[in-house]
Amino acid sequence: MLELYSLSGCPYCAKVESKLEALGLDYERHEVPRRRTNRSTVEEVSGQRGVPVLVDTENGVTGMPESDDIVAYLDRIYG
Repeated sequence: MLELYSLSGCPYCAKVESKLEALGLDYERHEVPRRRTNRSTVEEVSGQRGVPVLVDTENGVTGMPESDDIVAYLDRIYG
């Protein structure tokens, strides 16, 4: 199961969501608070408070940040 920590209106998050949809992948989306100081859940998962963050437990990914890295990963593993 793929999980994406994301924020509405975030262009980097939208880029990852577009890739997930283009690949036809099911994922659970977690909307994070707009204020970075309120993103403790994201920090617990990835060690930082920025989004997007991908979790892919089947492949041992516990909290991948950076939209370009996530898109490249999705292409490599699921593309």
